[in-house]
Amino acid sequence: MGESKYQLIYNWDGNPHGYSAYPQSMDEFLDKVFSPIENTQVDTLFWCVGEHQAKWASNILPVVGEHTGRIYENAHAYTFNENILAMIERGEDPHKEMIKRAKELGLSIFASVRMNDNHFGGAGINQLKSLHHSELTKFRIDNPQLLLGEKTSEWFQLSWNYEHEQVRRHKLDHVKEVCELYDWDGIELDWQRHPFHFPQGYGYRLRYLLTDFHKTIKNLANDLSKTRNKDFNIAARVAPTLHISKWIGYDVETWVDEELIDLLIPAGAAHTDPSINVQDYLKLTKNSSVKVFPCLDARVDGWDFQNYVGPESPKYKDSLRTRAVAYNYLNSGVDGLYLYNWHANAESRRNLLNEIGTIDSLKDRDKMYAATHRYDPQSGEWRGAFTFDRIWGDVPVKLDKTFTGTGPEIIMTLHDRFTPNSAPNIILRLRFEEYLQGDIINIFWDGDLLQNVGVEYQIQEDAQGNPFGGQIYDWSSAVWLSTVLPKSVATAGSHKIMVVLEKRNVQVKSDILLTNVEVVVQHGVDDSDSNPKQSLSRLYDGGYDRNIMKFGF
Repeated sequence: MGESKYQLIYNWDGNPHGYSAYPQSMDEFLDKVFSPIENTQVDTLFWCVGEHQAKWASNILPVVGEHTGRIYENAHAYTFNENILAMIERGEDPHKEMIKRAKELGLSIFASVRMNDNHFGGAGINQLKSLHHSELTKFRIDNPQLLLGEKTSEWFQLSWNYEHEQVRRHKLDHVKEVCELYDWDGIELDWQRHPFHFPQGYGYRLRYLLTDFHKTIKNLANDLSKTRNKDFNIAARVAPTLHISKWIGYDVETWVDEELIDLLIPAGAAHTDPSINVQDYLKLTKNSSVKVFPCLDARVDGWDFQNYVGPESPKYKDSLRTRAVAYNYLNSGVDGLYLYNWHANAESRRNLLNEIGTIDSLKDRDKMYAATHRYDPQSGEWRGAFTFDRIWGDVPVKLDKTFTGTGPEIIMTLHDRFTPNSAPNIILRLRFEEYLQGDIINIFWDGDLLQNVGVEYQIQEDAQGNPFGGQIYDWSSAVWLSTVLPKSVATAGSHKIMVVLEKRNVQVKSDILLTNVEVVVQHGVDDSDSNPKQSLSRLYDGGYDRNIMKFGF
């Protein structure tokens, strides 16, 4: 059997079942699944077959809606689950039809199993008996001793504890049944949704248990390859770095050395991690047949608008950031990219899906390279969920005066190459909070002090007494320092940006905070997603929310 090749992998989380009103027809369902990726650079579909229940007549798992007597907590849960049940009752099988359609379109298709998905709203063990949730099965409710409880981050108390054989057997039966029932090209073990599998601090010591699980799946895959006379591949989604993978319980080195996986997908637990250590993963897999596909998640920067600030709209900024992250990963030598939670209709992601699959289709596109944002909320929604993500985040970081006149250093890797006749527009911009006139901040590019740095206010109006955004303020404590970089210094390769606080207003106790470091590269070619090049203070005229920010004083 020949080696299977993949380029751009698109993971659907199963939500298309809920995208049409009840009762959803099979044609409606297949259109929701395939219209976003048909005639794009996507060549492989990963389909989430379900987290805790079956979307087929199962001998292992409860069928959706079964354990609640088809009584649902809200309209969405009703529509999603009843659409599936209507198909089953009509004698239809969405998985068989998806596989058939994928083959017609020339796509490979994998089953994706979330190994420890927890979307229970941070509920604790004491809420098991009273919580009405469509995914909270009787097996989980009746076996609280098999859950992590207080041994892990608070939000994930109801996650399975994989140190128990009963848990591993339950999940193994789930994987085995879905692999044997349908003619998939492979199986993905999605360990990163969500990466809390062992009591806190025990992942490294208990990693042999997940390796044993992988060995069992490898035996299953070998059997299926022989009986079906075609490759049946195993993909594994793991943490952004080898160190964090070990800490969680993923012995990736052994998985590669013993050929227990075919596709390796390093990924954050949620949202794109722009600083995945692909070099270590590539070094690990260099002499093996394992292929590396770093993950791009639903969006690049953060939960809130704070990380999207700038003169362009949030949607366009995310496109620029996505292009830059994809370009960096592809130029590092990875085998392809993996897209997760890219919910889309036929057009909403099409431009990117026809750009990010290859170096050639990205090389002349506008991009935004940026420092990685580290965030790890320990209160509120999804508290503790990002503990293992973006551990190499450079910002936000406060500025202090130092003895040696140094400051935070950010390494920015660019891959754009310019011809002698090209005239790119390259802007370095840094955002600061708690900045005052008279403060002196020096910015160095590869050791050289930058001159002609402009200062621009980001006006932030009081939304309480002024809810409709009328401009009252003429200044802001949030500012951007920006300068144009000549192409002779913004060359392809890694560059060091140092930010040094030279003088601070002595009458203010608050710290100056560096929140964003960005390099915007505009090639000057037609870009369907952008506006024409403007002056520095109006980069994308009309592309920003005038109620939130104002540039150019």
